[in-house]
Order: sequence, then structure tokens, then C-alpha cells
Amino acid sequence: MPRELRNSPRKPARQPAPSSARKEAAEHGSALEKALSVVSALVDQSHPIGLADLARALDLPRQTVHRQLRQLEELGCIVRDPAHDRFAVGPRLTSLALRALASHNQGAPVRALLADLVEASGETCNIGLLDGLDFLYIERIECSWSLRVHLTAGSRVPAHCTSGGKVMLAAMDADLRTRLLSGRHLAGFTPTTITRVDKLERELEGVRRRGFALNDQEYTVGIVGVAVPISSADGRVVAALAMHGPAPRLSLAEAEAQVPRLVKSAARIAEAWGLGARPARKRSIAAE
Repeated sequence: MPRELRNSPRKPARQPAPSSARKEAAEHGSALEKALSVVSALVDQSHPIGLADLARALDLPRQTVHRQLRQLEELGCIVRDPAHDRFAVGPRLTSLALRALASHNQGAPVRALLADLVEASGETCNIGLLDGLDFLYIERIECSWSLRVHLTAGSRVPAHCTSGGKVMLAAMDADLRTRLLSGRHLAGFTPTTITRVDKLERELEGVRRRGFALNDQEYTVGIVGVAVPISSADGRVVAALAMHGPAPRLSLAEAEAQVPRLVKSAARIAEAWGLGARPARKRSIAAE
């Protein structure tokens, strides 16, 4: 069985012990190396972090970290919450990360791995990320069948009624997901679309428990989908790998039967992205 998804912890941001390599680079390296060290530490956090905690995590003088934070904030790479004086990833850094993942100008053979999956399964496959309440395709390869859904990388579909979107929503920090869904109207596209937040939360709990998500014709009548997480070595879900096809050709049972193949491909993609390998054994979910 595939591994289960884990939500980001609700507790305050844990301060990672700085590696000797990171500390040495930050203390003696160039301004760029110091900035990258600060960015790396920020990205590692599940919540906005203050200057003192960040300096402690990097084991660097506060003035050194403050100088880098100020410059990164001016560039739009990070944002500061003035009410609590805490820092988080900014829109420019997010945009750059999305573009880097979607770029074909990279050595990692992600598209080749996706093409292998399409050839083996005979169905359209894609990789996507969560952008608000949309599931954004960053890579997609169509199958050779004439009966298929024609979309391209860069296309957006609603997250609440697609398998990849549900994988990403299930892995999101619970408090953040509540704020995101609060007061939102979940549009209904077909008779099977989940349009109530409480019902969606129960569905997402099942996704976390199983380690994969299904789409039972919830966005388009006649189209069934299945998705699994692409995770880093520490279990953080960074993207989703999804497959879909026409219901006459890909039933829900047949879609679920593709999960082991998807899990293997997701691990290979994570390795190609440099995210490291995660143990394949099943892991229980910590209390949410």
C-alpha cells in the first residue's frame, strides 16, 4: 500500500539544527550564499518565523540575518508580517519555484519519467501544484487515445474536484486549509462534485489515510482520475502525480490498481528533483 499523507504540524515552527556545511557557508561565504542559507531556512519552516528564531536556526548573528532578510524583502522574495514581525516565503520566490519546476531547461529527466508512465499505463498523466484553490499543471503528457481531455501545462482545474488537487489539499496545514476554504463556494460541475466543506474535509481525511486520491467524474462527466503525492525525504508533499481517463476505459477500480505504479513513478520524480528518497514502508499519521 502507498504511504499515507501527512499534514504539516500545527505546532510553532520547529527550529532545525544547522548543518556544519550550512553554517560555514553562511559565515564565510559570499552574500549570495548567505542569502540562500536564509531562504533555505525559511522554506524549511511550516509557519512564519521571527528574526531571533531564524538567527538561532542558522547559528548566525542577528544583524547578519537581518541584513539578508531586508534585502530579500525588498526583492519580493520574502514577506514580513508587521504585526508579529515574522517572515515567510514571498510571491517572487514562489513564482520562481513554480517556473523552475515547470521549466524544460533542467537536467532532471522529469518529462521522460512522465512519458514512461504514460506509455506503461496508456493514460494521460500530469504533475501539478496547488495555487490557491486551483490545481496547476506544471507538466502534462497526453495519451495516444483519441478519446481524452485536451489540456496543457499551465492549465488550471479546481482542486476540490480533481484527484491531484485533493492530494495537495489533504497535505496542507489544517489551519491554513480552513482559512482557505472558509466562506468559499465550492462550485458543482457534475452530480458527483463535492460542494460542502465538511464533506470535502471527510474526503481529504480518507486521502490522508489511504495515501492517494480518486476523482469519480467530479469535474467532467465520464472522466475518472487518481493521484499520489510527490514527497521529499522528510515526508513533505511538494506536488501531485495524477492520471485520468474516460470511465469506460478507466473505472475507479482500475484507477486504484494504478496506484503502485504511480507511487514508484512519484519516487523517481522526487529523486530527479533532488528531494531524496523516502522509505516505502507504511507510516501512520500523527494526531492532527
